[in-house]
Amino acid sequence: MNAINHAATALIINKKWPGVPIVPVLLSVQLVEFLWVVFNLLGIEVTTTELQVRALNDIHLAYMPYSHSIAATVVLAFTVWVVVAKLFEKPIWGLALAVAVSSHIALDLATHVHDIAIAPGIESPKFGSGLYGVPLLALVVETIYGVWCWWVFRGSRALLAVIVLFNLAALSFYSPSIHGPEYLLAGRPRIFAALIGMHIIAGLVAVGYFARSQWRDAASAGSYRAV
Repeated sequence: MNAINHAATALIINKKWPGVPIVPVLLSVQLVEFLWVVFNLLGIEVTTTELQVRALNDIHLAYMPYSHSIAATVVLAFTVWVVVAKLFEKPIWGLALAVAVSSHIALDLATHVHDIAIAPGIESPKFGSGLYGVPLLALVVETIYGVWCWWVFRGSRALLAVIVLFNLAALSFYSPSIHGPEYLLAGRPRIFAALIGMHIIAGLVAVGYFARSQWRDAASAGSYRAV
């Protein structure tokens, strides 16, 4: 799923648990993807491309059991919960952040082709809705999801514009008929991983910045209710 829509999931988490600091929530919804970037850059996980990259279905997430398998996500979310809820004695925060971590793989299962394994060492079966097999449809569905997150959060018009524009900016990557810079990624999977890393950060910063005033209000309200 487009990074901006993963970032938009933080809006839903914040709506449900308004007292949880937003920075950890933003980082948690993309923790799985940050690991994917690092593992690809280190060669621990593998991404391959076709000889010509015209759209996202020409890029294949060939091996990513440590960042994107179902079991790895369960372990990661549980670890986050234990650290935050037990060690730091913040049970509500721990629950919210564990849900945020888990949301990433749930959304990827809803969009990816069959490339998500059950666990490291188990190569098949692999899971995914197959939506990315029809990239333009995937972009429409993802954009609707991002806008829905904004609507639930009751965000500003500027925040809505950010979510929509980030999705539209990726249009050439979702349509083989629209030429864009994605053709430069053929045979360069680590550059692709690095670009995804920068895209993740940009999306998180954008959502955090344009929702900042409402997050402050929500945090104050959450603290007030806790008292």
